Amino acid sequence: MFEMLLPKVRVNTVFDIDLEDLYAQGYRGIITDLDNTLVGAKAPLAHPELIAWFELVKKTGFQLIIVSNNHLKRVSDFATPLDIQYLHEARKPSLKSFNKAMKMMGLSNTETIMVGDQMLTDVLGGNRLGLLTVLVLPISVQDEGWGTRINRRVERIALKSLRKKGLWLEEEHKE
Repeated sequence: MFEMLLPKVRVNTVFDIDLEDLYAQGYRGIITDLDNTLVGAKAPLAHPELIAWFELVKKTGFQLIIVSNNHLKRVSDFATPLDIQYLHEARKPSLKSFNKAMKMMGLSNTETIMVGDQMLTDVLGGNRLGLLTVLVLPISVQDEGWGTRINRRVERIALKSLRKKGLWLEEEHKE
């Protein structure tokens, strides 16, 4: 029942993603969530380490687009100074925003990676389209809104079930 919530890859942060290996495997685009994936939910701008990661993403050859359920001002204020494309109010896990992002990049599902911190939005949406899904640990759980807090409760139930079935092993988590 909860298998669609299983990411293909789990890492601590976006900095732990092996970009060169994924590029060598044929991936060319990254769809990434914003809040608690790239920065804390209340952090208005990217910090220097993240800006350097964005540069590495582009240097490696990837296209990048932020797909967020947050409102226009939040996403635009973050992405525009960095010259990163974005979609706001995406209603993830709805497939519409994922498909639009892939169309904007001119890529197929087999060339696209979805990176996010939530199983119920980022991973579920990406898995439904056959994207490579990468789950990162949330950066600042204490800053999350009520909707995300509800999602986290459902995630805990899902994780309990997945662990019981032997589908979620803590040692699979890459550091």
